[in-house]
Amino acid sequence: MPLVDTLGPTHVSHAPVIESAGALVWRVHDGELQVRLVHRPRYDDWSWPKGKLDPGETFPAAAAREVAEETGKPVILGVPLPGLQYLTPEGRVKRVHYWAARKASRRSDAGALAARAPVPPVSPQEIDRAAWLSVDDAARRLTREADRTPLDALVRERAEGRLATHVVVIARHGKAVARSAWHGDEQDRPLTPAGHAQAVAMVPVLAAYGVEAMVTSRWDRCAQSIAPYARASGLASLSSDHLTEAQHERSPSRVARTVRELLESERSSVLCTHRPVLPTVLDVLGQHSRRAVANALPTNDPFLEPGEMLVAHVARTSKGPRVVAAEKVAPPLH
Repeated sequence: MPLVDTLGPTHVSHAPVIESAGALVWRVHDGELQVRLVHRPRYDDWSWPKGKLDPGETFPAAAAREVAEETGKPVILGVPLPGLQYLTPEGRVKRVHYWAARKASRRSDAGALAARAPVPPVSPQEIDRAAWLSVDDAARRLTREADRTPLDALVRERAEGRLATHVVVIARHGKAVARSAWHGDEQDRPLTPAGHAQAVAMVPVLAAYGVEAMVTSRWDRCAQSIAPYARASGLASLSSDHLTEAQHERSPSRVARTVRELLESERSSVLCTHRPVLPTVLDVLGQHSRRAVANALPTNDPFLEPGEMLVAHVARTSKGPRVVAAEKVAPPLH
């Protein structure tokens, strides 16, 4: 289900857990769906590009980084796919989180790519071959039968019109100085050091999903939460009075209109706002979501914790934009 860890708890108690992430990179070539596989000489196997998380790294950021390291090409993450977990020969549990992904464009994804840390060239000791294959050929080429599970899901997503998507990321600002400890104007209440760390931790997540547009409440704690990504990407953010707590109380319809505009746009975006504004934002998302997603959206206060993000994956349909999947991502310093 959306917003739920699809792997669930490990099924082997007390076993060391290795967390990793990767992606099924796809394209449509001559009308045919193709995916990219990599060959690892150490194991002599064909598999999906993936790898272990670095300390303090989120799953989406790790997936984007590992695919770039193993294929030599940056990607933009799309909808989440079923993950896998299994025992290694050493008796450890390995959990792999997967996403669909497309090749990044140097032009349309320039901001997101600029915000990413550089990755080293592909190591021939790690990956010595990569190949684009039709889904049928890929299913036959995969060494591990279990790796066909996310492939089957990818094929279903395309059949349902849910593979080509953009994202609308809803972010709650990072941890701010407490109201009781702040003696200035409410609009000037800033982030704490922990909040600034959360803002920095948002950068690789937003870059992994290809965010190219930013809309934020004009109040300082929201503007400060988005500032690190704006600096890293070189993109300008749009500050809006409509997304402040005070203006939302006067006119929630303007917030709703802003969310609808982001859903209708084909550019991936982030909207940063405050806890009291989130019910209106989530209500609009629910109205534009397929039922399984709408039923899984947060309904209880505080909806999102400080610095937490909800990633809504939006597909174009004949009836307008439709949220076909959603995920929660918390910065590691949350």
